[in-house]
Amino acid sequence: MNALKIVGVALIIGGGLGLAYGGFSYTKETTQAQLGPLELTVQDRETVNIPIWAGVASIVAGALLLLVPKGT
Repeated sequence: MNALKIVGVALIIGGGLGLAYGGFSYTKETTQAQLGPLELTVQDRETVNIPIWAGVASIVAGALLLLVPKGT
């Protein structure tokens, strides 16, 4: 399996996951105040939404990469 086919499959899987879940979230820790040895930190939960068009475009691009004929 050459590199183009592997990238194509990865794009299809990533696009499918993007469509299925619609986004992902992560926790970001920031320092709010620091007074001598005391430090106040805050954990914020951030959410990243993946647009539907990005998931569909990823699947289409992956399918096109799979259909590209093998060069000699």
